[in-house]
Amino acid sequence: MALQLGRTLGDGVRRVLTRTGGLLLAGLLVVQLLVQVSVNTAVVGFVPPQAAAQVGETIGPTLPVSGTVGSLLLVGSVALSSVYFVVVARAFARPLSELATFPTDLLTRRLGRATLSMLLGGVVVMLSVTIGLTLFVLPGVFLAVCFLFFVFAVGVEDRGFLAALRRSWGLSRGSRLKLTVVVLLSGVVGAVTGIVGTLLDLAGSPVVADLVSNAVSSVLFVFLYGIMAAAYLQVREDDRDGFDGSVTSRPTGDSLADQ
Repeated sequence: MALQLGRTLGDGVRRVLTRTGGLLLAGLLVVQLLVQVSVNTAVVGFVPPQAAAQVGETIGPTLPVSGTVGSLLLVGSVALSSVYFVVVARAFARPLSELATFPTDLLTRRLGRATLSMLLGGVVVMLSVTIGLTLFVLPGVFLAVCFLFFVFAVGVEDRGFLAALRRSWGLSRGSRLKLTVVVLLSGVVGAVTGIVGTLLDLAGSPVVADLVSNAVSSVLFVFLYGIMAAAYLQVREDDRDGFDGSVTSRPTGDSLADQ
């Protein structure tokens, strides 16, 4: 079925306005706050002692630990982010009628393997899109569209990171122009979050700026993930690569890096 943007947006919003959407929003708030606090703590911890107090007045919330501990917390929060992306893909890609529940297998099924694939592939996607954006923007947008379904290929279909990249590339084929709208929405989310944070920073409230920015971005990004899930389910209906649509289905004969 050709991707229908109106249906995608409506279905995505409905997915967020469920018990599952509320739980995923709460989870993203925690994850993003942990990442931000870890970054702030690492920065303050590694600046010269004479400048630490001044930096502390212009930065957001921190923890009373060393820069080394803050760096370790940052590594842990990045890993937790990868776990979250696995769970959000699995949770939102279920039938709408099931989103009133949140079964434990969303958190337990092959989670270690999926998290590693998500982390490795996420680095590849981030680097390729960033490089593409520096090359006159359009290549970056194109790559972002092509890899839009990577998280679902990993989380829902249990593919390794290389196969998930290939799978996303294939799923996006034929709908890339319409999927560009979804990618642009992510840019709008980032812009809105940045504006809110900048305005609050200018008002002299860095801690409030971080907290409010994280809250705003969490709400907007959860809606974006719901829309991405709706788009994924639509384009998957036309797929013929053998995936049967079950969240417990796993492609056969694939290794972690080569699935």
